[in-house]
Amino acid sequence: MFDRLISYLDSIRARDPAPRSRWEILLYPGVWALGFHRIAHWLFEARMFFLARVVNHISRLLTAIDIHPGARIGKNFFIDHGFTVIGETVEIGDNVTIYQCVTLGGTNPTNGKGGKRHPTLQDNVIIGSGAQIIGPIVVGERARVGANAVVTDDVPAGATMIGLKARSTLVPAEEWIKEFIPYGTPCDDPPCDEQGRPRRDCVEKLEAEMAAMREEMALLKAMLAEREAPVPSPAPARLRKSGTKD
Repeated sequence: MFDRLISYLDSIRARDPAPRSRWEILLYPGVWALGFHRIAHWLFEARMFFLARVVNHISRLLTAIDIHPGARIGKNFFIDHGFTVIGETVEIGDNVTIYQCVTLGGTNPTNGKGGKRHPTLQDNVIIGSGAQIIGPIVVGERARVGANAVVTDDVPAGATMIGLKARSTLVPAEEWIKEFIPYGTPCDDPPCDEQGRPRRDCVEKLEAEMAAMREEMALLKAMLAEREAPVPSPAPARLRKSGTKD
């Protein structure tokens, strides 16, 4: 048991560069939530549903992570930060990573029967922050779901789903040349290089756009000044004296 715990903590450390030691990982809410879930799931399988719910509620109170006792979770499951909801019939494979504010939700059955109504995540899946995986769908092995994606259809194995507001787009992994970013959808032209420094071509492009905007502003000010300039009134016509000739 101790060896399995060490292996689990090392698997988290391999995915998260923040902790300096295993002791630090033991304070993670996702680790505690999974530990509580193992107890609650054992009680659920023993048909002690009320006690399973009690453990579930204690876990949610302490960790802000809600995992239904009926959910089936494999090895090395890692919830980064927390604020996650996992439904009753969810099935999660091995080495799955979920970032914060993810919902593995279900659909309302019209026939009144429960059944399988929550998603299945196969091995080595990564779910970005804020993603909503809804219904009895399957997210295939090594698939990636980007931040804020709303997924209601199956995700093929090895594919990357990019969330953009209310839309989601499937991109085959072999065609996706940028590294998967779990906290947000990467843009087509990243403003920084690999070291996090602003790219020179982006800076030059920005300076050119600012120069063009200054020229447009100067032109608009000149046009406005011409429009507001006072128009000189015409000279009054000279009146002729009566009895005189033109």
